[in-house]
Amino acid sequence: MPFHGATENMAALLRSARLLKFSPSGLLQITGTKRNGPTLSRLYSGALGGKGTGVCSRKISPASGNASSRVWPYAVGCVRNYAVATEQKDEASVAVRSKQAQQFDWALAKLDSSVRRTGRITKTLLLRIFHDICRTGYPSGNQALLLLRSCGSLLPEVPLEERSELAHRVWEKLQELGAQYDVSHYNALLKVYLQNEFKFSPTDFLAKMELANVQPNRVTYQRLIAAYCQNGDIEGASTILGFMKSKDLPITEAVFNSLVTGHACAGDIESAKNILSVMRAAGIEPGPDTYFALLNAYAAKGDLDSLKKTMEAADSADCSVMDRDVMQVIFTLAKAGHQQHIPEMVERLRHERGYVPDAMNLCLSLITQSQEDTAFHILKTFPTLQSESFNTESANLGNFFLRHCVNMDTSLEKIGRYCKELQESNLHTAALSFTLSCALEAKKLGMSLELMKMLKKQDFPIRPHYFWPLLTQHVKDSNTAGVVEVVKGMQELEVCPDVETLSNYILPVFPSTEAARQALKDAGISLESEGFLSSEVRSVAVSNLAELYTILSDPSCPSLDLSIFRGSLILGFRKSSDVESMVKVRCQCAHIVERLLHIVVATAQVDEGGIAGNRHLLLVLLLQLKECGFVFLLTEAAFGLEYGWMDGIPITTIVEEAVDILKEMKEKEVVMNDTHVTMLFHTLNSVVAKGGAPTIRRLQDTIFTLGLAKPTANLCSPLITAYLDSKDLSGALEAALECQKRYNHLPRIHDIVVALVENGDTELLQKAMDFVSQERGEMTMLYDLFFAFLQTGRYREARKIIETPGLRARPGRLHWYAEKCISSKQMEALEQMVDMTAKLFECDRDEMYSYILRLCKETNDWQKAEAVWTKMQEDNVIPRERTLHMLADVLKNNGQEVPFEVPETWYQQPATTQQVKSATTLPTVESGAEYQARLLALCKRGKAKEAYGMLKEVDKKGVALGPAPYDQLIRALLAEGSIEDAMAVKDIAASHVPGFQLSDIATNLLIITHSKKGQAKDALEKLKSMLQVDQVPSQLAVTRLVQALGSDGDVAGIQEVESLMKGLGTTLNLSSMVFVNNTALAHIKNGDMESAVEVLEAVFTSPNSTNPSMSFVFRKILEDDNDKALDKLSAMAERLANHFGCYRPASDLFLQLLDMDKVEDAKFMLARCNALAEQKEVLVSYLSQKAQRPGQVGKIKALLSLIPDFTEKEVVYPYLMKCHVLDKDLLSAKALQEQMQKGGTVIDELSLKRLAALYRNAGETVPFVEPPESFKFYADKLKERAAKAKTTIEA
Repeated sequence: MPFHGATENMAALLRSARLLKFSPSGLLQITGTKRNGPTLSRLYSGALGGKGTGVCSRKISPASGNASSRVWPYAVGCVRNYAVATEQKDEASVAVRSKQAQQFDWALAKLDSSVRRTGRITKTLLLRIFHDICRTGYPSGNQALLLLRSCGSLLPEVPLEERSELAHRVWEKLQELGAQYDVSHYNALLKVYLQNEFKFSPTDFLAKMELANVQPNRVTYQRLIAAYCQNGDIEGASTILGFMKSKDLPITEAVFNSLVTGHACAGDIESAKNILSVMRAAGIEPGPDTYFALLNAYAAKGDLDSLKKTMEAADSADCSVMDRDVMQVIFTLAKAGHQQHIPEMVERLRHERGYVPDAMNLCLSLITQSQEDTAFHILKTFPTLQSESFNTESANLGNFFLRHCVNMDTSLEKIGRYCKELQESNLHTAALSFTLSCALEAKKLGMSLELMKMLKKQDFPIRPHYFWPLLTQHVKDSNTAGVVEVVKGMQELEVCPDVETLSNYILPVFPSTEAARQALKDAGISLESEGFLSSEVRSVAVSNLAELYTILSDPSCPSLDLSIFRGSLILGFRKSSDVESMVKVRCQCAHIVERLLHIVVATAQVDEGGIAGNRHLLLVLLLQLKECGFVFLLTEAAFGLEYGWMDGIPITTIVEEAVDILKEMKEKEVVMNDTHVTMLFHTLNSVVAKGGAPTIRRLQDTIFTLGLAKPTANLCSPLITAYLDSKDLSGALEAALECQKRYNHLPRIHDIVVALVENGDTELLQKAMDFVSQERGEMTMLYDLFFAFLQTGRYREARKIIETPGLRARPGRLHWYAEKCISSKQMEALEQMVDMTAKLFECDRDEMYSYILRLCKETNDWQKAEAVWTKMQEDNVIPRERTLHMLADVLKNNGQEVPFEVPETWYQQPATTQQVKSATTLPTVESGAEYQARLLALCKRGKAKEAYGMLKEVDKKGVALGPAPYDQLIRALLAEGSIEDAMAVKDIAASHVPGFQLSDIATNLLIITHSKKGQAKDALEKLKSMLQVDQVPSQLAVTRLVQALGSDGDVAGIQEVESLMKGLGTTLNLSSMVFVNNTALAHIKNGDMESAVEVLEAVFTSPNSTNPSMSFVFRKILEDDNDKALDKLSAMAERLANHFGCYRPASDLFLQLLDMDKVEDAKFMLARCNALAEQKEVLVSYLSQKAQRPGQVGKIKALLSLIPDFTEKEVVYPYLMKCHVLDKDLLSAKALQEQMQKGGTVIDELSLKRLAALYRNAGETVPFVEPPESFKFYADKLKERAAKAKTTIEA
């Protein structure tokens, strides 16, 4: 059915219904009830889905609107921090892309961290992320999804109505900024409505989707059914059910669960109960979510007996009731007013792993719903109380509870009672004072004063600084009345303001000291205190030394502690030019002025230091290289057992010879590295077939006994392989257990357990599991068993294992099994694992679904991928951009429409743009919204000129747009360098949008574009205006501006920018050398070579110098052919090298000469400064830099021709291989591989991985075994090895 017609029919079906009616339905007939109408079987005759976690599952049942911990562990997901690595290119779009990507990663990381630690997020954090995303300009679809899904039950501290208001605010604001919404966004909004128990019209909701040209999917209909059922409107739910049937959409367990809730809310508990029979009749076995929906129904009615019976029925059906379920039941009982049943439910809590964060969030939700007493009852069940390590002397149980009571304005009577009970029970050492700190932090004046009175009655001293949080905001707002009110409170509590309080928090709000005196006097506040006089003296000391002398010399002035205003006096002396008053003050308080004068005029003492060379380092490296080659030859001789040339020789003879060589290696103290250990592993594996277990054991024992290699799981595994190949499971298990006892490694335990499960050998299996549990812990044992059951297709047993109470996700193990499934294309086992881990604590749901999508991509199964996308929406999973790209690729490769906006960066080539309909294919429209969408689409596709032409047409028609499309077009035009057109768009925007101003990104782009066009003065003015309106410049904008000023010779301008950046309060990750290098270039531009040399030389001769790079300066003068500057600076570089041992400038010049193909000049410089060949770190860094881009292999070879031995071949060859791969030069890569083999250099795994990919891309067969892990795995391994080597050398 076409979309338009389908949604129109759906909306028509619902228009006759009232807003979420509560009337019973005549459409459903369930056995055992008095309802009439067609049977459920007729309605459910369409395709039936299996067990799911749909919209009316435990995650969003009516009670879960506030307290459900089911979404807490995984609603946001385990978010991995993406490393956004971007090169600093000239194109402004790089800065834009980097900032947007980093912004979203930061938001995900912050939310994920909060959810992992506490199971929730705070409103403050969410609003901060929301505002930051809005500031970046055009928000992505994924960012919108992240924010929307965070407005529900992840905010247990926020009332339901406020959550819904926040969701609407996010929706409208992001839409105004140009966010493109698809069906996943509408489904997310529905989920939030359900969690927040928000009443809405499904008719209007569908109409809005229809207007936005967004097609509802199965998840949409399921959630609309849940909305009707949440309010007991079975008739409305039946209408949608009928429509789903007509479209052949599967009726899943989630729909049945909603019906359970719906009948219960309609007051028909018998029909709710009978839904389970209907499910069984339809071939769907009721799952945990179904029983949970029924439990909530009974809890709402206060039917304790039925609650118990249902829990027993769930347990008998292998649907165990977990702590989270019981907590939801408790929440429902509390809301429904059945508190008398709560103690019995609390007794059923088993304190499973993860109990505390779940219980904390239950408490917060209860407090939000004004159920503080129930929350306090739950608080006292925390397992901390039973812990032997619980320290009553430093106990602070209930901090979160007391803080939320304060925030929700719980009555002081209750708060006092809670604090008293906590302290008397030794659960909190200072409950009342902590509550006071929370009230002060929340700036609740009345509550704070009352709490202070309570504390005072307990003889607790009330200090002046307690009032600072109450005064801070008043001082910021210049609210004199507010300050006076707080001071009155202090006087009421008999607390006298001290000097700090008066100086920093009271007097600054008044225009003068006299005004403060008068205002406080009028309020009846006593001013006769030493503190007031001292604070007055402190204030005067900074600004008026003459008046200070007058006060101090007055005979009536009491003796003051001069240390109180010492800092102010120092500042006053620095600022003042009143020498006469200085002398008078010095005579008045000589002992302190002597010290401050010393501070004012003292100069900093700099310790002298030198650079100590490590001359023995090269010798150490050479010795290591020699030994590595020796080891390679020995291991080749001992273990290169390709038995083709030893046919006819008994295996025992070969083994004896191998053992003799091993002993010789031990005598010569040969040390093996990782590569040789890997070789040993492969060699032992090759012996398995010919020698069997006894031979492997002999060689293995020899290697370990002699200490040639440390025992690892890899080196132990060939012995297990020998037993498994001979079907000796008992021997394999015994060998594995022996390895664990002797070496603390358990090789191939998975394969052993799988074989035991397949053979049905329960006795040996029990033995293995007991041992693993004892040695590695029960959780490790459970995962081993879980994976074995999955591998052998015993899914029912696997589910029982993974649903063990207290089990939590182990990402590394789940990743291992997923990779195993992907490599062997085991889709069924992988799907089962993903489904079974849905409720596993701390399980990263996006990561799990991404495994299935990876396999879908490898098998080109787009139908499965599409089903995964729907399931992700059902589970409320926030997909990472990586996941969305993967899914989009699968669908596009099969010619299918992508049902969501693919996350993109701005200004990409049209060929790479996804999911943006061409403007030429859109129908003619007159509405501003559709013009806006077309403009944004053109901007994203890099068609800024076309978009500008369209905007002029729109402007002629008098159509006004929102601020977002104008800003986007300005940014797109600036990225192309079209300043005039961009400013014309700004004028159009200003005429339609009052108060329109450029966003941060657009202003940064304007600065960059002015700078590139040589308009440095205009760029500087724009930077100043940007800072005046509190916008933050980007690193790239400041860098380009400073470079432009340097090119113009504007030294003063560079100094002004540097001063502005110092006052900004943030570094922007700007290197100080940006200013130093460009200041030098500015002097060179002005012909002042001496000043340029002076500026640079000061940096490198400073005792605190970090030897920064000045390559930029050398590159510019070489590009400009400025021989005079080159002569001066090269002489400076040689002087620094020869006299100061500072080789960085000389190294920078040498490498710049190489980079610009001036090889002879570089050779001449090397001859004049031989020590350049020893600057290994700088030279290797150059190698790494050149190996990032194609076409650079010649420059690396030029460097090697001049300094062939500056580093090890094991370091150079991987960079050369990477260059050949980037150049797609298979012939050179083959030649390099052959050269490495002839020279005895072991090829690292990352290079082999790259070479294998190059072979495949060229359509050739890979002639070697490709390393099985990912590129990232081997790259990380090399980094770790390099870091370890560096640490060893430094030690």
